[in-house]
Amino acid sequence: MLYLGALVEQKGFTMKRKFKLYAAILFSFVMLFSFESCNKSQFSNNRNVSSATGWAINNNKGGFQYNTNYKGQQTPPNMVLVEGGTYTKGRVQDDPMRDWNNSPNQQHVQSFYMDQTEVTNVMYLEYLDWLKRNENYNIYLGALPDTLVWRNKLGYAEEMVNSYLRHPAFSDYPVVGVSWIQAYEYAEWRTDRYQELILENSGWLSKGATLTDKGGKIANNDSLIKSGNFNQDAYVQIPNKSFGGDDNIEGWSELLRGNSSRKESNRMANIAGVSADSMAPASANRETGLITPKFRLPTESEWEYAALGLKEVREFNVYQARKKYPWQGQYTRTGQRRNLGDQLANFKNSDGDYGGIAGWSDDGADITNRVASYNANAFGLYDMAGNVAEWVADVYRPIVDDEFNDFNYYRGNDYKKFVIDGGNNEVVLAEETQYKTLSSGKRVAVVREGEIMTMDLEDQDLKNRTQFDQSYNVDFRDGDVRSTRAYNEEGETQTMYKSPDLNAISDSGETTLISDQVRVYKGGSWKDRAYWLDPAQRRFYHQDQATDFIGFRCVMSRLGGKSLDMKKRSRN
Repeated sequence: MLYLGALVEQKGFTMKRKFKLYAAILFSFVMLFSFESCNKSQFSNNRNVSSATGWAINNNKGGFQYNTNYKGQQTPPNMVLVEGGTYTKGRVQDDPMRDWNNSPNQQHVQSFYMDQTEVTNVMYLEYLDWLKRNENYNIYLGALPDTLVWRNKLGYAEEMVNSYLRHPAFSDYPVVGVSWIQAYEYAEWRTDRYQELILENSGWLSKGATLTDKGGKIANNDSLIKSGNFNQDAYVQIPNKSFGGDDNIEGWSELLRGNSSRKESNRMANIAGVSADSMAPASANRETGLITPKFRLPTESEWEYAALGLKEVREFNVYQARKKYPWQGQYTRTGQRRNLGDQLANFKNSDGDYGGIAGWSDDGADITNRVASYNANAFGLYDMAGNVAEWVADVYRPIVDDEFNDFNYYRGNDYKKFVIDGGNNEVVLAEETQYKTLSSGKRVAVVREGEIMTMDLEDQDLKNRTQFDQSYNVDFRDGDVRSTRAYNEEGETQTMYKSPDLNAISDSGETTLISDQVRVYKGGSWKDRAYWLDPAQRRFYHQDQATDFIGFRCVMSRLGGKSLDMKKRSRN
């Protein structure tokens, strides 16, 4: 352009002709630039215009709606991001006997969020209080921890029985006496309460929608509803049947949409030619970005990876050292001058030594200790060794099969689908609550009011599937025809593990405790020696049972990128 301008000046054009020529030159360059931009992407600068068709989306006159301004997944309360990566699962540092229970294998874990600390007594008491106020009393009783786990035949611990769960002195101590099933149910409850809060804060759900008085009236609302509690699955699948399963809720618009009015609901219903109460309520679907993944127990792979905290021993994606514990170094005692010699975790130092002598307490605790009393690992997670061992989601088997899945390994998949009757999902009513009596004698609710009924996958669901061929996959390659020659003439499988009752020996003489009802726990505890603090160590316990040394923490899957740094790129 500078060259053309100089040429115009050399020709001696008049001022008027110069202006016209400069304007023509400028217009040509603008058109050329516009043409090039259109060739790259005609709609790249407008996220509310379809890149596929050019039609407007998110238009207030209707049409395709999608959250184009999604800011990323929020970090749940008490959680930190554990960035996924590769590690060697089952690599035990001290294994002089070559324990067959650990078979080292390289695996990759996706990013996820994890509780910084174990679930504490006060966190679990909030759960109990909610159940007592909003659920059947039998459900509350089924969720109570077993405080008698503190008793011992030859030891005194009655004050622990009476006070550990509820006394404020232990409020920030990890909850114990909770079975795997109870921990699972806690995670389900936490999902619903967290999701309900997000929908309330974003205006998709009326505040206090589940808070009803004895007359069945919503707070600050005269509309009558069938009492019931919020459930994430029910809200997503059939929002008009939320809160107790009643699809004829009077005033559902005000209930489910905090920013809607009854007048507007009636107006829209008249346009559609139906009654207001028969219309499906406007609800937040997954496209809004507001429906979160569920809280759950971590898989064994996730837990072990998180405990190792390998990010602190990496440089240019090459492991520079082998870690024995969640912290750096090969020893359990700190080398810092300020507290030289103190233990870095809460565990049993030796026979008869749970915390050192008076005035020189090695680990600061004789039983459990307040959470976050010791330094966090590289991921910001506390107490991944010692204090209490922790439940993980996996069904226990002595070794990981040679043909394990090296991406997010997990043994325990039991695939279900929602029950559909007459084209509609079936919501559990109050009288349909299903209970299960555990081997401990405790009766717990496994299917509650407001949840959607589920069932096993059927043949048509499994047809032409190559990645799975059955609904129940816990026993895959574990005594079935794929992993053994031991099957009878009829082709029926003989499973490897057939566990008897915990307090009896089966008629066949089998005495193994390994079954589909046995779960893995990890991490070592205040009752364990240092050997069990290695994150790769693994043990098992029946999912119905509880102890004074096993607690738990929750995780939530991360959606989207591996890292919080969206500009992060691979290193070459």
